[in-house]
Amino acid sequence: MKRRLPTDLPKVSQIEKELSRERYKRQYRRTLRGTVYMLITVAAAAILIATLWLPVLRIYGDSMTPTLTGGDIVVSVKTDHFTPGDIVCFYYNNKILVKRVIAMPGDWVDIGQDGTVSINGEPLDEPYLTEKALGNCDIELPYQVPESRVFVIGDHRSVSVDSRNAAVGCIAQEQIVGKLVFRVWPMSGFGPM
Repeated sequence: MKRRLPTDLPKVSQIEKELSRERYKRQYRRTLRGTVYMLITVAAAAILIATLWLPVLRIYGDSMTPTLTGGDIVVSVKTDHFTPGDIVCFYYNNKILVKRVIAMPGDWVDIGQDGTVSINGEPLDEPYLTEKALGNCDIELPYQVPESRVFVIGDHRSVSVDSRNAAVGCIAQEQIVGKLVFRVWPMSGFGPM
């Protein structure tokens, strides 16, 4: 009895090709896993940065027109240092509002019937306004800003509800989320604020 040799044994070139394919699959899996881990890490870091240091906000409403309009997307920076003229975002009734800092703690604010704002007796230069208005003001003027608070007003004075209204009042510095520093959208307004 003769012994038969199997004729369907793979050739050396086929074995080498299969080994190469298996090595490629292992390398592909490692690369894919590394890429996914890197993307997850970058996304987590971006969310952490956006939440803790650079909140990104979308503007709703028109209380800050013409400086900001509904749909604008802006970046704010968390800081404890504000000066008059800065645009800040702050928490009010579980919302984030955006207004301009007008006066600091201890300053006296007075607003004339024509809408002219005076700080400590000096009229405020406001080149960012297109119209002046007394607006929704129910506080007694002149008004002194309490300690650890800032007086804020929207740029669209006739419609903005802000520190001129006792319901909102002056903003505690703990309420402030940050200072707006950069407009991302629309592209026509892209740049620092």
